[in-house]
Amino acid sequence: MFIDAANVWEAQKAKGYVFDYVKLQTYLKKEFAPASVKIFYYTAYPAEGTRSYSIDGKHKFYTYLKKGLDFVVRKKELKRISVHNDAGDSFEEKGNMDVEIIIDAMHGKDAYDTAVFFTGDSDFLALVTYLRNGGKKVYIYSSRNNISHELKTGADGYTDILAITADIWGRALVRRPAS
Repeated sequence: MFIDAANVWEAQKAKGYVFDYVKLQTYLKKEFAPASVKIFYYTAYPAEGTRSYSIDGKHKFYTYLKKGLDFVVRKKELKRISVHNDAGDSFEEKGNMDVEIIIDAMHGKDAYDTAVFFTGDSDFLALVTYLRNGGKKVYIYSSRNNISHELKTGADGYTDILAITADIWGRALVRRPAS
């Protein structure tokens, strides 16, 4: 299972709740009945000092996923890119984890029969096609507001996270006030 944190963040914002990853694991084990499950979680985080708040909570969450739930956590610092235009100078932040997801999915393909991706990015269509052509079953979980048509129809199945009726949600999402 491969979770693109940026994609699930969009679903969580739309739902107004955060995932309870223990409940989500339980739900997926019931859905797919695998002999074993290995969950990869991919995320990018802001550099220290670039926010008016502490990012310690993010790192504690990643530690919980890794040590508490036995996830494989792949993380990297957001890349800050200078932008110069007529409006002035600013920064954009990029934290794309697509390459890491693809490497892990391809490197470990002999260890699984079914791949479950939490992403909606059409860039993954080539990977989905490759895995399916190699005899793997591939399922996509995303939300209707964040899924490409190509990816939705290119896999063995698609599930809209927002339409899942099982109890997979945790606490209400609390947004940090704008500073």
